[in-house]
Amino acid sequence: MLTRLIPALLLGTLILGCSDQPDPAYLADLDQWHAERVERLQAEDGWLTLVGLNKLHTGSNSVGSGQDAEVKLPAPAPAILGIIVIDEEGPRFVTAGEVEVTLDGEPIIETPLATDMAGPASILRFGAMSCYVIKRGDDYFLRVKDNDSEVRRTFTGIDRFPSTHDWRVKARLEPRDEGNTVAITNALGQVEESATPGKLVFVIDGQRHSLIPLGEPGKPLFIVFGDQTNGLSTYGGGRFLSTDAPDEDGVVYLDFNKATNPPCVFTPHATCPLPPAENRLPLAVEAGEKMWGAMH
Repeated sequence: MLTRLIPALLLGTLILGCSDQPDPAYLADLDQWHAERVERLQAEDGWLTLVGLNKLHTGSNSVGSGQDAEVKLPAPAPAILGIIVIDEEGPRFVTAGEVEVTLDGEPIIETPLATDMAGPASILRFGAMSCYVIKRGDDYFLRVKDNDSEVRRTFTGIDRFPSTHDWRVKARLEPRDEGNTVAITNALGQVEESATPGKLVFVIDGQRHSLIPLGEPGKPLFIVFGDQTNGLSTYGGGRFLSTDAPDEDGVVYLDFNKATNPPCVFTPHATCPLPPAENRLPLAVEAGEKMWGAMH
């Protein structure tokens, strides 16, 4: 037992099965955090409303639900909503004359479109539906949302593993010798280099593990990780975990009770990042959100 405790004490981590009785206040905070997470999912324009993702080509892209539209929108979108032009100046939208499309609450005829790369994207609204242009790598896509989507209307929540202190683990951030980026592949198969401040090192049940977080030094961290529950009780493409910024000693808590499903669990139209090879843990993290739905 002592040999298991020594490396854990050096890192200040928790050992599975060795924690004190659960703190009711901590468990209540977790329940509140999860309730707020569900509320965000159910909100208008949340991930439960995502109903389409269409690649845009250079030049004019006709958009609508009609048979002749190049970029198909689901019903009840208009047969022809308008045209999105992709050129060297970026995306631009021209509405069909008989259709009302609004931007920031005002009807528009023609307008340039900001993507999601440098801030909020320009959201075009028509009835309960909306769309906006995102950029992934060198490609442009039209993301479509419907506040009356079936997924949103029928959503009743997400199952979780029982919450326990054992899955709130103290870790230490170690700078990376090999650089300050890591290659992240998304659900579209695209690979991008993302900034990372280093490597989080921690011990679970006497075994040393590490995860590479995304983010800037001194800022909150975002982690895409996989584990041995993936494809069984949790989503096959891994889960997400966010943390506070490490303290001045590089210490940060990884609360796996707050591990969440990526948007790809709820819709096939998301562009979720996948865990890099370094973030596939050789253990079953039975904490946080379980799999939702049956289509993945």
